[in-house]
Amino acid sequence: MIVLGVILLIIGFVTGISVLWSIGIILTLIGLVLWIFGAVGHAIGGRPHYW
Repeated sequence: MIVLGVILLIIGFVTGISVLWSIGIILTLIGLVLWIFGAVGHAIGGRPHYW
């Protein structure tokens, strides 16, 4: 999710499409939050990691 967010950020920045930029920011932030929760040991959706 983090990688997809970064890719959308880059594509949105290069092409000037603000929707891709916004979606990229949202996906990157959600991915980082899930990654941090998984790293500290919190179960997400009943699983110890989100994938």
